[in-house]
Amino acid sequence: MHLIRPSTDADMAAVTGIYGHHVLHGTGTFEIDPPSLTDMQARRAEVLGRGLPHLVLEAAGEVAGFAYCNWFKPRPAYRFSAEDSLYLAPAHAGRGLGRQLLAELILQAERVGVRNLIAVIGDSSNHASIRVHAACGFGHTGLLKSCGWKFERWLDVVLMQRALGAGDLRAPQDVQT
Repeated sequence: MHLIRPSTDADMAAVTGIYGHHVLHGTGTFEIDPPSLTDMQARRAEVLGRGLPHLVLEAAGEVAGFAYCNWFKPRPAYRFSAEDSLYLAPAHAGRGLGRQLLAELILQAERVGVRNLIAVIGDSSNHASIRVHAACGFGHTGLLKSCGWKFERWLDVVLMQRALGAGDLRAPQDVQT
């Protein structure tokens, strides 16, 4: 049995461990050095301070993954577009949990007014992330060739996007037209 819920301070050591594994062993993130617990707590605080979701997935009573979104770019015109992040502990990968976690993140992002969710996927060979995003309705919008260097090789970035709610069909409520 698993549970998807908002993250808590108590979850952050597990979240830091999961992300650190991906920094050291994966190409889904272009970070080179794993961030500290303090760094990850600050990142979570930033996300929550912006009113955006930061979720964990529990499986068998332990944090098995996490997902959140944050503004795509800092300029005000981007305030309705967010970039998603999704990571699972290696022992929990390949069981459909990422899809469930991303689906919940999509729902929660829409509830807080996000109109576009953008996936910036490290490594065009990251088929699992590309598949989970496609399964959740993201479409391919671009490829940045050889823009990252990690593990002694060039890596691409795959861009995918999904409209949420009314998307671009009408103006957001806080905008005068």
